[in-house]
Amino acid sequence: MLPPWLRADKCWFPPTSSALVEPNGLLALGGDLSPTRLINAYQRGIFPWYSEGQPILWWSPNPRVVIYPGQAHLSTSLKKFLRKSPWQVRIDCAFREVMRQCAAPRRDSHGTWLLDEMQQAYAQLHTLGTAHSLEVWADGELQGGLYGVSLGRVFFGESMFSRAENASKVALVALSYLLKQADFALIDCQVGNPHLFSMGAVQLQRAKFEAILQQHTLAPANPWPSWSTLSFPCEYFIQP
Repeated sequence: MLPPWLRADKCWFPPTSSALVEPNGLLALGGDLSPTRLINAYQRGIFPWYSEGQPILWWSPNPRVVIYPGQAHLSTSLKKFLRKSPWQVRIDCAFREVMRQCAAPRRDSHGTWLLDEMQQAYAQLHTLGTAHSLEVWADGELQGGLYGVSLGRVFFGESMFSRAENASKVALVALSYLLKQADFALIDCQVGNPHLFSMGAVQLQRAKFEAILQQHTLAPANPWPSWSTLSFPCEYFIQP
């Protein structure tokens, strides 16, 4: 049985409890990528993820993979790297370029799920101050980064990329550290992989994840404008 088809003129989602078990979390098809629908979706723990030739697919996987701010794992070797690295971390300096890099084909995959219409939709959210990027720079060159959606005290990570060894790790550690300082409650990683689990990601059952969203997505939190003027050295993110 297929999930329900969403109408573009009605911003509605079925209850997440109706999501399929296989494929894990498929909830609905269709609709659109308007800012209103996207924000409505993220507040409910729902996100779009689809490929060329498919309709928009909406997901709410169970369990959910998250990182608690301040709990990203720093290995001994990564701490040494942070102490010596000349790289700088910046916020919202190259949002569209981060998306383009995230959309580039990977060695272990074919094509991209981050289609032009997805990039345009998140660029709109960025203009509205809801989507943000964190970038790792070296001598004016972008080495890695990530982007996602920020609602209240929850950051919903969408994708990351790395053009140099450790760059994506640095981006994730920096995000975890900065969001801890800003009193964020959660970083959503959507689904797990070995890289995320090695960096401290854990799994939450859907009900617990959604309870956190209900408590924190409407909470006041907006550190991004003040961060956008700063450049952080890597050693800043070494936790005591």
